[in-house]
Amino acid sequence: MLYYLFEYLETQYQVPGASLFQFTTFRAAMAILFSLIIATVYGKRIILFLQKKQIGETVRDLGLDGQKQKAGTPTMGGLIIILATLIPVLLFTKLDNIYIILLIAATVWMGVIGFLDDYIKVFRKNKEGLKGRFKILGQIGLGLIVGATLYFHPEVTMREHSKTIITEQFTVEEVRGQEIKSTMTTVPFFKNNEFDYGDLIGWAGDGAKEYAWLIFIPIIILIVAGVSNGANLTDGIDGLAAGSSAIIVFTLGVFALVSGNIFFSEYLDVMYIPGSGELLVFVSAFVGSLVGFLWYNTFPAQVFMGDTGSLTIGGIIAVLAIILRKELLIPVLCGIFFAESLSVMLQVGYFKYTRKKFGEGRRIFLMSPVHHHFQKKGYHESKIVTRFWIVGIFLAIMTIVTLKIR
Repeated sequence: MLYYLFEYLETQYQVPGASLFQFTTFRAAMAILFSLIIATVYGKRIILFLQKKQIGETVRDLGLDGQKQKAGTPTMGGLIIILATLIPVLLFTKLDNIYIILLIAATVWMGVIGFLDDYIKVFRKNKEGLKGRFKILGQIGLGLIVGATLYFHPEVTMREHSKTIITEQFTVEEVRGQEIKSTMTTVPFFKNNEFDYGDLIGWAGDGAKEYAWLIFIPIIILIVAGVSNGANLTDGIDGLAAGSSAIIVFTLGVFALVSGNIFFSEYLDVMYIPGSGELLVFVSAFVGSLVGFLWYNTFPAQVFMGDTGSLTIGGIIAVLAIILRKELLIPVLCGIFFAESLSVMLQVGYFKYTRKKFGEGRRIFLMSPVHHHFQKKGYHESKIVTRFWIVGIFLAIMTIVTLKIR
């Protein structure tokens, strides 16, 4: 909103300093400052409100150290993250940008699903919360919206790489690529690292690529569901999900800066996505909200994010990666989420297999997700969280390095 206000003031009245709002980096800086202030200052008020309404966490006895002391800690703290993200976004972004609209929709959509889940747990006293099939339906719905928008919306384009040609006069000219509709994505660590989802259906003959959405949209649904569930599983000990997510989102901000800038993208020879530079403002607000939330969520936590926060975080990260055509980097960048999800799948799968084969279920880990395994081994949760953050930073660096290594 402020972008349009200051644009009007600059064009109509030449107000000094109004032109600053034309710079994405300035608006990104303002967004992160505002989100930090909202999360830290007003976050405390939200926590006090949650305490007053007795919206506390119900803790199951899993035999973990310090677990019983967490009973009654305010939950639904994801509201802090959502508000501290959306308010700066509404103030500082170009609200007619299709990618910003998509991310606002994803934030609200997943926030509502998470809120319903927490509401049922807290007020209906149902520890299972929202039934799994409804969560999955919600994730499928978001995936459909995101996939259909990215495939069919005319403003979602990419620019072909510039080409150097030799003219008839034997002079060298650089021809800048045109903006095109495409289902291209980035394949990390490979030269000529672009892959078209349409190729997966190209075998069907001429014209088959027109139906690439039949492949593209289901893949988007799988990514949204996988990342949001991974973030949800990671939210098990104080500060783990918020801190790991802040590292991931910051890294995606680097890609937004590169992919949305014609000069950076040409220099690094990466895909240029017109309009994606505006994502830097959203990412800045999101990082600020996560860091501000950590003020109250680090050990010993004064508030838990609940599914209101974890499902929203996962959904936003998935949509950001998809918009930036970096979804194939998710197993590396979101390696913490991936490991947490994999540990649960391995644990459940092995337990069922051994119960069927030997008559009793056996386990790979002392407890899953894997962060609980380390708790069972006697590590303090602060040490586990810090080490997971270090691994997350390492994975983030590996992801950024893919800009040059291929």
